[in-house]
Amino acid sequence: MPQANVLMTGMTETSQPTLHQEQHPLISQLAESILNFWHQYLELSPYSLPEGLGYVEGKLEGERLRIENRCYQTPQFRKMHLELAKVGGSLDILHCVMFPRPEYPLPMFGCDIVAGKAGVSAAIADLSPTSPERTLPQSYRQALSVLSNSQFSQPRELPQWADIFSEFCLFIRPQSSAEEQEFLERVEGFLKIHCQQALEVQSISPQEQELYLAGQNYYCTKQQQNDKTRRVLEKAFGPDWAEYYMKTVLFDVPTTSV
Repeated sequence: MPQANVLMTGMTETSQPTLHQEQHPLISQLAESILNFWHQYLELSPYSLPEGLGYVEGKLEGERLRIENRCYQTPQFRKMHLELAKVGGSLDILHCVMFPRPEYPLPMFGCDIVAGKAGVSAAIADLSPTSPERTLPQSYRQALSVLSNSQFSQPRELPQWADIFSEFCLFIRPQSSAEEQEFLERVEGFLKIHCQQALEVQSISPQEQELYLAGQNYYCTKQQQNDKTRRVLEKAFGPDWAEYYMKTVLFDVPTTSV
């Protein structure tokens, strides 16, 4: 593993996150909701991250950077990753992705929140297709269309590389606590639908599995182009470590069906 001037330790899978207690209220609430939905609906077992990457500390522009990772796996999901990060008292981050096992034709749940002293600057959530057609299953489309269609005052434009998202993707800069609460409720709707659908999904043929695995690879390749994430990691830990973390923790995919 690339070396960096960084403190790295493991974390027990059964202990509860602590960073969210110090973070922006929207991040704190969503972190708790994500874990609650996972425990309520899914049969969790530990997922082992590379050694020492459960908890990471470094420096970013003179401020203490802490990263806390929580990972599980289930019969339907090969990896469910919740990352919380805090830079001094100036920046709070939540990142979450649920990676389906290739034998199940499930989309990718993803969510990110970035909050600073001025409030939440970015909040995004989606159920991103992994099918060859890059469309969501009809059962998802029907369930998602029933969710309330809230109007947010400051929707944000997706970056040019972001052709991986569905038409239900929500990307905003919330302008009030009411909008933050609406975003939270929408993400909880995504999570509930995703967990319920996962419990009912049927496995697919090996040939189809390769196609859905390619969809996951495409999603991760695109996400690795997120310059903002990479720049933060490079500034704190160096380019080699950032590349390693991006490809082994944030957006890794198996090369063959599992």
